Amino acid sequence: MAAPGVERLGSRLREERERRGVSVRGLAREVGISASMVSQIETGKAQPSVSTLYAITTALGITVEDVFTPAADNPTPSEWDEAVGSLRGQRLGPLVRPAERRVLQLDSGVTWELLGELPHQSVDFLKVTYAPGGSSSSSGGLMRHPGSEYGHLLSGQLVLTLGFEDQLLTPGDSICFDSTTPHRYRNEGSEPAVGVWFVIERDR
Repeated sequence: MAAPGVERLGSRLREERERRGVSVRGLAREVGISASMVSQIETGKAQPSVSTLYAITTALGITVEDVFTPAADNPTPSEWDEAVGSLRGQRLGPLVRPAERRVLQLDSGVTWELLGELPHQSVDFLKVTYAPGGSSSSSGGLMRHPGSEYGHLLSGQLVLTLGFEDQLLTPGDSICFDSTTPHRYRNEGSEPAVGVWFVIERDR
């Protein structure tokens, strides 16, 4: 049975942007993308890359965990704080079966599956899949975001650019680093690269 996708990603980001009184153009300038791309993401016509999603959540002062958390249907900006505050008290687990995972299909051939969560803990516990040719940045640029990153590759190969150095990850390899260090992932192989990642997000 296929895992359910995370719905309303774009509208959730739009609600938070509006709640903070940030314009589309203002968010686009801060993130470094076009206003048209922000609009396409918010209307569900385009999916952000990993790097763009981190840039947007950082600019809006929310976490990736907030993106995975289901929001109440059509909350108004004034209801956002109450809805998110309540939902942060929920959790996915302790046992999470494959069909229960929340899934994000991102741009550039990347899929995130939320493996579990605990209330009030800013930890992203993810199964990540990079399709052949997949990359964390559609533009090829490096990304930075608050927190610490831990990863373990289960299958396939993944190239991690960390600072000025490339590291080839093969099955069984693990990595950990401060996520404020410029970095990028890409799959240059012919099979999907699959791993388990923990991203500990610092308080905004």
